Amino acid sequence: MAKVINGYKLKWGDRWDGRRVKTPGLQTIMASLWPNRTDSEVYLYDTIDVTELMEFIKRKNEEHPELKTTFFHCVIAAVAKMVRERPLMNRFIAGRRTYERYEISVAFAAKLAFEDHAEEALLFFVPKDTDNVDNVSRMVVDRVKKVRGQGDHKGGVDKTLDSLAKLPRPIIMLLAKIVRWLDFWGKTPKALREGDPHYSSIFLSNLGSIKCPAVYHHLNNYGTQSMMITIGTIHDEERIMPDGSKEIRKVCDIGATLDERIGDGFYFARSLKLVQYLCSHPELLDRPIGEPSGFDYQ
Repeated sequence: MAKVINGYKLKWGDRWDGRRVKTPGLQTIMASLWPNRTDSEVYLYDTIDVTELMEFIKRKNEEHPELKTTFFHCVIAAVAKMVRERPLMNRFIAGRRTYERYEISVAFAAKLAFEDHAEEALLFFVPKDTDNVDNVSRMVVDRVKKVRGQGDHKGGVDKTLDSLAKLPRPIIMLLAKIVRWLDFWGKTPKALREGDPHYSSIFLSNLGSIKCPAVYHHLNNYGTQSMMITIGTIHDEERIMPDGSKEIRKVCDIGATLDERIGDGFYFARSLKLVQYLCSHPELLDRPIGEPSGFDYQ
């Protein structure tokens, strides 16, 4: 009997994390000509207006002080909604073939303490179509509290990596070769891939929380992640409004590194514009992620 994941019946050639999709000849050949993800990076950078979003967050926190919504929570919800509406953004190349994920997954790192030598824990969660920004806020807060409460007692992929790191270097090198071979064929053991951000749809880095600007961040050849997004600090900037007047607005820099083999620059640019639209119409974040945004792509 064929296995079913999220209502999709697996077929020959599908993986545990995505269904195989047919692509145009150029994309198919690119997967073999440029087999490494780091050879196929395209970097997008933009400064988005978040004035309405900041007002939305302020109102929400005044109305519901028991659930603190942050700018980062809203960005997670907006990016997840964008990926849901733009399915090519949820594709990846593995084993020189193109796949589309069965679900949206978001990963980010959380400092166990705000100190130079404090370790980071890798957090991974899967928002559902029925979730909105409130659900995202609860999930993120709960995950961060749980991880920081554990202190040095980490679990999941962090615990597995810590155990492997204690082995002699030649053994680690051999295991790395085996793991990369398994990764190529989609056979990575669950203990290594479960909760690993390298197997997520998106990795988000909130550099604004440590007062840093958005930067370029490379992708990795290991895993299946095709999109890395960095978020900078929120600052004031004078902008020309539609009526020609000048106004001081709240803006934020955002950088996105993507695997160009899953789409093209036109598709990527439109996807980034959708994120801007959601930040300018934050009330849409109160709606389910799976609900169309109504954005005019013309």
